[in-house]
Amino acid sequence: MFDVVLYQPEIPPNTGNIMRLSANSGARLHLIEPLGFTLEDRLLRRAGLDYREWADVRVHATLSDYLADALRGTLYACSTRATVRYTEPRYRPGDAFLFGPETRGLPKTVLQSLPEGHRLCLPMQAGSRSLNLSNTVAVVVYEAWRQIGFTGAATE
Repeated sequence: MFDVVLYQPEIPPNTGNIMRLSANSGARLHLIEPLGFTLEDRLLRRAGLDYREWADVRVHATLSDYLADALRGTLYACSTRATVRYTEPRYRPGDAFLFGPETRGLPKTVLQSLPEGHRLCLPMQAGSRSLNLSNTVAVVVYEAWRQIGFTGAATE
């Protein structure tokens, strides 16, 4: 499946929602320190409900540690400063989606370390600043999962 990588996430309910999304979509969730909360935070638990036990969550001290230890496919970064729409790449199992902290996004150096075709955006209305992090992650993960035929999804 896919990796969701949250770089220095700050808001516990967003991470809790993403944890729940990861458990339900089969994505692995990687958190890059420092975190703006602890994994025992009540707001994280409330948003994630009981999905923490079902989600594959790993914490890494640095982004470099994640890249060296866990990255198995292509790394894509999502940013309001990118120009490639998230629907353009053809995703494969093992690909990873990197998202920045809610209040400031990914550092410019991280974005510039990736080829332009690996820097993704979600279209928004002119004048809009950003989408909620957990909503953005959901849109990207479900597009990638759709592209591979919803492999592993329950059938009716």
